Amino acid sequence: MASRLKQVLPVLPGLCLCGVVTLAAYALEQVEVHVFGRAFLESLVLAIVLGTGIRTLHRPSQRFDAGIHFGAKILLEIAVVLLGASVSAGALLANGVGLVAGIAGVVTLAIAFSYFLARGAGLPRKMAILIACGNSICGNSAIAAVAPVIDADSQDVAAAIAFTAVLGVVVVLGLPLLVGLLAFTPVEYGVFAGLTVYAVPQVLAATSVVSAASVHIGTVVKLVRVLMLGPVVLVLSLFGPGKRRTGPALSHLVPWFIAGFLLMLGLRSLGWIPHFALAPAQDAANFLTIMSMAALGLGVDVRAVWRAGGAVAGVVVVSLLGLGAISYALIKLLGV
Repeated sequence: MASRLKQVLPVLPGLCLCGVVTLAAYALEQVEVHVFGRAFLESLVLAIVLGTGIRTLHRPSQRFDAGIHFGAKILLEIAVVLLGASVSAGALLANGVGLVAGIAGVVTLAIAFSYFLARGAGLPRKMAILIACGNSICGNSAIAAVAPVIDADSQDVAAAIAFTAVLGVVVVLGLPLLVGLLAFTPVEYGVFAGLTVYAVPQVLAATSVVSAASVHIGTVVKLVRVLMLGPVVLVLSLFGPGKRRTGPALSHLVPWFIAGFLLMLGLRSLGWIPHFALAPAQDAANFLTIMSMAALGLGVDVRAVWRAGGAVAGVVVVSLLGLGAISYALIKLLGV
């Protein structure tokens, strides 16, 4: 009991700070509704903005770090698992095998485009691979999985992760604006978010402000995209640069929360989750997502963009725009 308490105590300050930011985000959303009659920025987005603002203006002391990290990672992953209870396997199958093949094609084209763009900008080969895999598959998770396989330099890894962390927040905040700009239907937007947003939980954040349909299809599309990490890492372990040929652990290729999501999806598809439990699971997923977005913001200093370097910043941005263009083309081609 005492040992468990010692493990819990370090995360409490950071989690409490995340909770305060979350409550402030809820309160600001209600103020918007009261003043304007609607919420232009929902609590989920406000939590990111508030957290990022706090971290950039005044970094919380180190005693908050453990809880912030726990909130940004573990709470987010638990939310993804719970989301699986609201998604049926039919959500993917209804869109056909063509969408699955299209996702694989988008990832392949995006990796090639990003790699040659980075090399053309004069970035080292290993840095180019990190950026290509990070942008095309799942951001920091892909960078972390690929780095040991190609024996990447720690400075290259840090630069790639620093910029994708900030850009990931920008994408989550800005992507919903494309619904009106590109005349996306909820399903089309969900597919687009699933194909372009870095992390599975960030897809949840970017789509939940639009519609439930966007959340469901976006999450499924993103999961298929994440599963591409396995084949990519395998290819790099066989043919990529670097002396190390020991691939990452299975947990890096198929993280526990993705396995948990798929398990919940399977249980829901089989009808083994009681109907009365579905709404509470969805509500819990929403709350944990907002709280974890606060933690995500508290872990991002926008000044990290400048420290990552101009060349890296430019390549990552153009690479992401290229991924968006390829994804948009797939959506129009398939007519989803």
